[in-house]
Amino acid sequence: MKYVFGPVSSKRLGQSLGVDLLPPKSCTWNCIYCQLGRTKQFVTERSEFFPKEDILKEIVEAIASNPSIDWVTFVGSGETTLYQGIGWIIHELKQRTEIPVAVITNGSLLHLPEVRAELLEADAVLPSLNAGSEELYNRIDRPAAGFGFRQHIDGLRQFREEYSGKLWVEVMLIAGLNDTEAALEDLVSVLADIRPDTVHLVVPNRPAPESIVAMPEEEGVARAVFVLSRAAPVVHPVKGSMNLKGAADLLEAVTAIAVRHPVQERELEGALLECFPEEPGAVRQAMESMLASGRFDKVKQGTELYWVFKSA
Repeated sequence: MKYVFGPVSSKRLGQSLGVDLLPPKSCTWNCIYCQLGRTKQFVTERSEFFPKEDILKEIVEAIASNPSIDWVTFVGSGETTLYQGIGWIIHELKQRTEIPVAVITNGSLLHLPEVRAELLEADAVLPSLNAGSEELYNRIDRPAAGFGFRQHIDGLRQFREEYSGKLWVEVMLIAGLNDTEAALEDLVSVLADIRPDTVHLVVPNRPAPESIVAMPEEEGVARAVFVLSRAAPVVHPVKGSMNLKGAADLLEAVTAIAVRHPVQERELEGALLECFPEEPGAVRQAMESMLASGRFDKVKQGTELYWVFKSA
């Protein structure tokens, strides 16, 4: 089992080494925009899905072989905090490296004291908050039974009271759903209660499982920035670039990323050009070889082509 992937570049986290703690897809939500596709069966009980010692060992080895890593980021095939023992891994990492640790989570388990405690040593926690009302929460996030809107908000608020690190709340902005003035007013009211350090706007720029999901217009993004900034500074992240330099096996490196999220073909081509700056023909040859492996399908989203992992 390979637990780490990347590093992947982003505006927020620089060169980020991804850590996936879960079997696909293990989640408490079935979000309409999820790049992993629909949640076929909810997972709501925490478990140590894989040996934590093996995960730690792989992270440490990846850090040792790549001095350019800026963050270690726990994110992957579902809801990150379902992994029971994430706190132990974070603690052990903090003893071994000064590289900061981030946790990307939907925040649905933050109502549990033990989950909040496990994240306290992380340098940044990025929970999702896509709606300021129960009706919109149910439409966008489609949670498992027993995971209500109020519970979600209370968990975020309690975590803010206990956590002294960077709390960066992520809002997935979807055209016609939560980019309206009414939806944003509900959202800013909730955010003011949670008091995040920043609000990070993200947009559905990868293939989504539901056709209702659409990119917001510039007007919707501008409106969101204007309204939500009343609660906290708003960051609209610029998409980073993939970094494949130093990968021992390009096919395996791209597969490890595609398993977690679709890979934009244009981004992949740019990353390969960095690997073969003097051999443009080698880029096309590498891409053709990867497609010939039978591991990927191509999917079009808007005007962009994406490579998605072809599950068995």
